[in-house]
Order: sequence, then C-alpha cells, then structure tokens
Amino acid sequence: MLDVVGCPVRLCDGISRRGFLRVGSLGAGLTLPNVLQSRQTQAATADRNDTAIILLFQAGGASHIDMYDMKPAMSAEVRGPFNPIATNQPGLDVCELMPGHAQIADKLAVIRSIKHNLAVHDDGTHWLQTGWPLLNARQMGQQNPAQGSVISALAGPRRSGMPAYVAIPEDYRRHMGFYEGPSFLSSRHAALDAGGDPSLGNYRPPNFKLPANVVMSRLDERRGLMREFDSLSRQLDREPAFRNLDDVQRQALELVSGSTVRQAFDLSQESTELRDKYGRHAYGQSALLARRLVEAGVTFVVINLYEKDVDWWDDHYTIEKNLRKRLPVYDQAITALIEDLTQRGQIDRVLVAAFGEFGRAPRIDQHAGRGHWPGAASAVLAGGGIRGGQVIGSTVSNGAEPKDRPLGPGDLLASLYRAVGLDHHATVRDRQQRPVPIIESGEPIAELF
Repeated sequence: MLDVVGCPVRLCDGISRRGFLRVGSLGAGLTLPNVLQSRQTQAATADRNDTAIILLFQAGGASHIDMYDMKPAMSAEVRGPFNPIATNQPGLDVCELMPGHAQIADKLAVIRSIKHNLAVHDDGTHWLQTGWPLLNARQMGQQNPAQGSVISALAGPRRSGMPAYVAIPEDYRRHMGFYEGPSFLSSRHAALDAGGDPSLGNYRPPNFKLPANVVMSRLDERRGLMREFDSLSRQLDREPAFRNLDDVQRQALELVSGSTVRQAFDLSQESTELRDKYGRHAYGQSALLARRLVEAGVTFVVINLYEKDVDWWDDHYTIEKNLRKRLPVYDQAITALIEDLTQRGQIDRVLVAAFGEFGRAPRIDQHAGRGHWPGAASAVLAGGGIRGGQVIGSTVSNGAEPKDRPLGPGDLLASLYRAVGLDHHATVRDRQQRPVPIIESGEPIAELF
C-alpha cells in the first residue's frame, strides 16, 4: 500500500492529516500534505509576477554592528573586534570577514535602520515573519500566517506541480517555537520541510524517503503507477471524503516517480566546481539548493541559518569566536548565490534577502557577547528587480537606534510582498472567513523600487 502520511492537524472536511491515506498497493511512504499546494490561489489586488524570494533567516538575531553597520570610530567595547573593509560601492563598507560581499556590493541594498520594540526571540520573530507584533508569543502561539504561507496562499507556486513554500533544512519552529507556519491558513500553505543537511554526501530529503521494502524499479515504471492510481481513483470515487483528491494523487505520483520536485532536490546534478564555489558546508549547499528550487518553480524559500554549537546567531557569549567561524561561510554562501543567479540570468526574478528578528546590543558585555537589541538592525536585499548599490537609513554613532529613515518589520515585509507582485494591503481569510490584513502596518520601502 502507498501510505501518504499527513501532518498532525485536521482539515475542514474532517479528514485527519495524521491518518493514513491508503493509496493503491505501491508500498511507498511519503510526507505529502505540505507539498500539495492549492491550484486555486486567492487573487491579491496587485498583479502576480514571476519573482521568487530566497530568505536567509538569521535565527537568533545577527549583530548589525559586526556585519553591515560597523562603527570603527567608537571604543573597542562598542565597535567590536573586527574592522570594516571597502567595497565596490562607495559609502558601503562591510566586515572584514565578508570579502565576498565587497565584490557584489553594487548589487546589494543594505538597510541599516530596521527597528521595533520586542526584545524576546519569539515576539520579535513573530513580527519579522508575519508582519504582526505579538507579546508573549511563546504562550500565545502563532496568530498570523508567515510570509511564506501568505505567498503560497495568494501567489502559489511559479510552476505547476511544485510547492510554493519550502524551508531549508526545516521550519524553524520545530526547534524554538518560532513562526514560519500557516497559522489559520490551510495546512497546505505550510512550508515543505527539506530536512537534513544538504552538505552531507548522503543527503536525501526525509519527506521523500521510501520504506525499505519498496523496490525502486517498480517506482520507475510510470505506466504501471498510472494504472495503480487509475484503480485508486475508481475506489476513492465511491468514498465521499476522498472525492477531491485528484491533485493529491497526481502530485503524489510525481513525487514517487522522479518528478521535477525530486530532481530539484538533487544537488548531484550540479558541477563539482559550482558546489565548491558555494562551499561544502550547510550554508553553502542550502543556498545552492534554494537556487535549484526557485529555478524549478518554488516561490518562497527560507533558509534557516543556525548552528547548534555556537547558539544560532544568538551571540550572548564569545561573539568574536562565533563570528570568525560563521561569517566566512555565510559570506561564501550568499556571495555565490547572488553571483550564480546573475550568471544564469535569473537575478532580476529572484530576490535574495537576509535578516533576523533583531540586532545585537551596542556594547560587548562581560560575557564577551552582545545581548538582544530590537532598537536597531540591518537587512540586506539583492535581485528581484530592486535597486542595488545603496545604503538605506543609518544609525547613531554607537548603532543603538536609527538616526534617519527608521523602518519597521511591516515595511520590510511590504517590500518583499511587492517584489513578488502582491499588494501589501491584501487580506487572507481566517477560520471564521473574516478578512485579515497580511501585515499590521507598513509600506514598501520606496528606495528599493
């Protein structure tokens, strides 16, 4: 039997996603519900375009002062241990540990004046991921859909048969209770969790794993599979609860029979040279996988950048040691991604973004780290039709707050929505079918467009 295993929620039609859909006699187990996107997407009030987004989420909160908003004239405890270096764009300097950024700065829009007032990881992340502030988010739970889920609902995938929303290596809330899920939207707008470390030689997305008793040669026999599904269709037509599973059947068949989805996850199709350029580490191979996914038709990919041995990007301790390890691989990955998209002629249709839930404190403390700091943070954007080679906003001398052009999470998300052709005033329907704005407030950042 083909056991299509669902996620632990119940659909409005009463079918448990935890339950097993007994599908023919193929003997393959797949986690499909997050992949099976709606063919009927809600129209937003702006025209849908063909742009995709790759978000490198700096989970934990990256230090703006040590990366994109350096303060070399300040005392050592403020400026930190690193020096700025010049880039190919006058007026835009970056940390010395990010020399790749220096070569592509003409493509970057660095926003130095993001701010809000929520200093708890959960609360800040809820705002940055959903566009809605929420106090005590860990206790309250996610109240609004994340940007990837909104894009899935309003825009859908860029190509039929592909998921609209993928998380690499997985939805971050699996670890820390953070907020990349669909909330009140249908579970079909949840991220497909890629799972695992793409830099490992034996990487294979867990959601596509087949049980040991499956003979792969049988799965290669597409015509035989079609006969199995035809038989299944006749069986399910007699069951009212399953009469709307046509798309599920078709996409399940695609997944188990070498479909575009499976091929998009196959990094072995890339050259050794290109994989080396991205870096043979989780950051680099995740970025390469993201490029393959958007190229295949995914609309929104989030790469959750975290490292367990250095406490994510949450550098309360030994920030110098942590960043000396983390920034070179981050720099290699994001630089290779932007250069690769440019060389492939895709940069105008793929927006690359990097930010976290807040910045870090403007003073290194007794633990040789920096605390949470929502008063100022940086975000970096490239591609997707935005204007590169610019710095937007600035902070005061110690980086504690914006000096000019203060911007909030809603402005940032409104800009991402505009990049994919969605009106930031659009709404989605909650469980009571009431319209809910996709962000609480905010406007697209004019300088980007």
